[in-house]
Amino acid sequence: MKLPERFELRMKEMLGEEFPEYQESLDTPSFHGLRVNTGKISVEEFLRISPFSLKPVPWCSNGFYYEDTVQPAKHPYYFAGLYYIQEPSAMTPASVIPVEEGDRVLDICAAPGGKSTELAAKLNGTGLLVSNDISNSRAKALLKNLELFGVPNMLVVSEPSNVIADYFQGFFDKILIDAPCSGEGMFRKANTMVKAWESNGVEMFVNLQQSILREMVKCLRPGGTLVYSTCTFSPEENEQAMDYLLELDSDLELVELPMYEGFDKGHPEWSLTKNPEVQKCRRLWPHHIQGEGHFVAMLHKKEGMDGHGVNWYRPTKIKLPEEVLKFLNGIHWDWDMSRMELQKERLYYLPKEMPNIKGLRLLRNGLFLGELKKNRFEPSQSLAMALRMEEYENAISLPVSDERVLRYLKGETIELEGRNGMVLFGVDGFPLGWGKLANGTLKNKYLAGWRWQ
Repeated sequence: MKLPERFELRMKEMLGEEFPEYQESLDTPSFHGLRVNTGKISVEEFLRISPFSLKPVPWCSNGFYYEDTVQPAKHPYYFAGLYYIQEPSAMTPASVIPVEEGDRVLDICAAPGGKSTELAAKLNGTGLLVSNDISNSRAKALLKNLELFGVPNMLVVSEPSNVIADYFQGFFDKILIDAPCSGEGMFRKANTMVKAWESNGVEMFVNLQQSILREMVKCLRPGGTLVYSTCTFSPEENEQAMDYLLELDSDLELVELPMYEGFDKGHPEWSLTKNPEVQKCRRLWPHHIQGEGHFVAMLHKKEGMDGHGVNWYRPTKIKLPEEVLKFLNGIHWDWDMSRMELQKERLYYLPKEMPNIKGLRLLRNGLFLGELKKNRFEPSQSLAMALRMEEYENAISLPVSDERVLRYLKGETIELEGRNGMVLFGVDGFPLGWGKLANGTLKNKYLAGWRWQ
């Protein structure tokens, strides 16, 4: 691979005698990975039913390599949200952040959702996940992936970091900043990154990263944890970003991250302050691991008084039509009716504890349940994905080998035995979507934009 001259000179200086090994790695095939959605299935159960030959990713307990001869995105289990396709080194940031059930979690640069889906799986339907991306089009892809994973407790937002800071000061227990960067670690995976680097270099991203860090520091609660990551090598975006971050808040301290075979420590000699603490960070080099380049740092904010009270959001009380109540009664959930919000004909079930969000550019607040249409209720695709088969009174699952599964995913009408009415249709015990059954014929309700192409 032809490298930009300025980049090559710097990498030779950084890597020394290792540079030829790094350069050689760029001409080898990249690695392919998937990460199991532990919010839907255990790793052990997935390995039992997996149709793929898988090899564990050492630094991610639910991450696996798969062979490049298979297409996991063309399997019904993908449509059931059982896994996310993700480059192996990119699994590291969300894997190391210690999210606990009930936490308030922010993923500030979240699209397309690889890290948010893992954070959601760790929350397991509890607490609150705020997933933000400043690009509205990219945030739509983020929303789809969170819906596919069956996430009920989310806010999907599209705002710059300063607006997020205005709304959520001192609010989050955990914050993940997978920062926009110069992408040097992805040169092998995407040659387009080389051209982008030549156009943008490093300096533009340093300014952007610092602007995000300035705002995100304000959002972290005392006792909270922040993880910062990039997919680049430049010290200006990594060790020196830690110099900048530690200057912003004296209550922040770096936390030692796990070491796995092939991992490298952060380099104090590349820090502007020669801070020995940056050794607690981790560098992933593509010539040392089976993955691309990454940098990961974790910081803890010292315990102290919470400086900000929370302005909680309260939906207006509503009276739901009888047909909606009848449908909801068929779902074995302990509904809290005070969390229902009706926006025109669309019904949402809000997270248990949600701050004021009025004025934010929202793509989703909570779980979209469905739409009211002329004396009937049309349940949503996102609700289907958030359910377990046993939680709905009229659910039918077929084995993955049944050709009707693929026909359903293509949007076709299928023949099916069962009780008439709205059916939660699934594969091997995992929901795929809705259908309306009448006298042995299932009218397909699978979301058109999600269908098998």
